Amino acid sequence: MVKLINYTSKPEITIATAARLCYSSYGIAKIEADFNDGEKGLEKARKLIKRIRTSGHESVLEHSNFTFGVEKLSRSASHQLVRHRIASYSQRSQRYVKEESPKYVVPDSIAGDEELSARYNKMLADIFSLYGYFLEKGVPAEDARYLLPNATETQIIFTMNARELLHFFRLRGCNRAQWEIRAVAQEMFKLVYPIAPSVFYGAGPACVRGNCAEGEFSCGKPSEVRMSWLKGGFDF
Repeated sequence: MVKLINYTSKPEITIATAARLCYSSYGIAKIEADFNDGEKGLEKARKLIKRIRTSGHESVLEHSNFTFGVEKLSRSASHQLVRHRIASYSQRSQRYVKEESPKYVVPDSIAGDEELSARYNKMLADIFSLYGYFLEKGVPAEDARYLLPNATETQIIFTMNARELLHFFRLRGCNRAQWEIRAVAQEMFKLVYPIAPSVFYGAGPACVRGNCAEGEFSCGKPSEVRMSWLKGGFDF
């Protein structure tokens, strides 16, 4: 469902180079060379990034970008995704691309109930049938799409910088987040953590690095959530 399409080459070294420049009298080339000195240079970069994240001076994290492709996502979840404004999005258009066959997301809470599932699927089949009928009658796709429900599958490509990703994981990785976008956040984290561990270690909802931010709405399982994000298992 989630694919990492591209990312800034050597993201940790890029971030560390930008950070060091702010406090160094050396030129960029020398700073780059220092951090590109094999494993020794990478370790220096990671130590610097750790200090940066601890101090909260995270603007330099914006120099590294990550581009994702997501498929089989509902329109309901994609509307939540695009609310994160510090990002660039390209989504399959329902105006120019006709929905030739019924493709939609079924929540587990409905799929697990035989009666609810049957009624849900019938309603969706009726909607897509009527959508197809409108197209046959010459209704423009941009108008026929008004029938399509939030459950309709979509595809989207988006790019976020590392700083925004930390913010995204904090909000959408929380147990209080809607299940579909939470699953997207978890898959995204699994993809970026091995590439830039110093940037994304400790990423996740507020309870991973401190106290739960949800107050009375807390899921009540901060320890389980914390360990799941630190291990990348998400088995809570």
